[in-house]
Amino acid sequence: MFVEIHMIQNFSPANLNRDDTNNPKDCEFGGVRRARISSQCIKRAIRTCPVFAETTGVDVGTRTKWLIKRRLRPRLIEAGKSEEEATTVLTAFVPEYVSKLDEKSKEDKKTAVLLYLSEAEIDSIVQALLDNWMDLSDDKAVDGLIKNLVKEHQGRTSAPDIALFGRMLAEKPELGLEAACQVAHAISTHRVTMEMDFYTAVDDLNPEETAGAGMMGFTGFDSACFYRYARIDWNQLVQNLNGDADLARRTVEGFLRAAVAAVPSGKQNAFAANNPPSFLLAVVRQDGMGWSLANAFERPVSPRGNDGLVAPSVTTLDAYWGRLCQVYGTDTLTCTAVLVLDPDLSLEHLQEAQVENLEAWVNAVTDTLLA
Repeated sequence: MFVEIHMIQNFSPANLNRDDTNNPKDCEFGGVRRARISSQCIKRAIRTCPVFAETTGVDVGTRTKWLIKRRLRPRLIEAGKSEEEATTVLTAFVPEYVSKLDEKSKEDKKTAVLLYLSEAEIDSIVQALLDNWMDLSDDKAVDGLIKNLVKEHQGRTSAPDIALFGRMLAEKPELGLEAACQVAHAISTHRVTMEMDFYTAVDDLNPEETAGAGMMGFTGFDSACFYRYARIDWNQLVQNLNGDADLARRTVEGFLRAAVAAVPSGKQNAFAANNPPSFLLAVVRQDGMGWSLANAFERPVSPRGNDGLVAPSVTTLDAYWGRLCQVYGTDTLTCTAVLVLDPDLSLEHLQEAQVENLEAWVNAVTDTLLA
């Protein structure tokens, strides 16, 4: 079973996701330049959105290189071990268990790669080290400890965000986890041209006779109506959460709520582009190929009269959905729920799937999952 969500979200001028030149990310699609928000940016916004953890009732995982100094060592010291012996043990243990250390930051004891671990995994590692503390000088005992930990953590996690987005560990592939969720890069439904904002800052203590600004600069921005798409593999999610279907349901609910509420934080203090989605479509299908609706916008939409970009984007998506259903059928679909912010938006093929509010939209999906 799969859950797919589609969104039309229009942002006022913003620079939500910057490239290496500090300008808004973009791409070419359908032969024209589009605004873009990367999937990595969207996933981080979702997993760090407060409503995600509030809904799942479980702390999100931690992605860090500071595993030794900021996650494990303080716990060992709290348990009564000295800083010196804790550091010695962890410096030997961590490279064998999960990742070698960064040669450029030996004093910080940072790992060479970012590690993505749940709170339960941290607890388990600390407890295993404490339980076997007297034997940690024996290489065979350490090897046995590591094998037990790998067996305990392999193919499962307690962190909903890790279960959704997975993890890859090149040095310890057996601790990798297949992602249950695919997230597309958000792209504008229309052609976009980046603009530049020239700004100045005044030195409040400049003498009155001093002309000019204290500093000057510029930043790129754009304004775009985005199409967003994500797909969750329900069976993979349950498997990743060690068979806990109730937590998996809460994870899907948390994802839905956070996907609606989360907005990337890039340059928000300068632009405050806090714009909720204008259109939400959720689909639950038993099986089959996923349907991204991005190709509805392969031909970029254009404003129609005074309708702006949201209305033609929603109309175009609705028409493309109708064509997909006509050509490929709807036998695998078990739930289709639509929420529209503007009641005047015209729908033809999705009209009967409309619900009244966000609660009804979320419940339509989660009730189907456990039906």
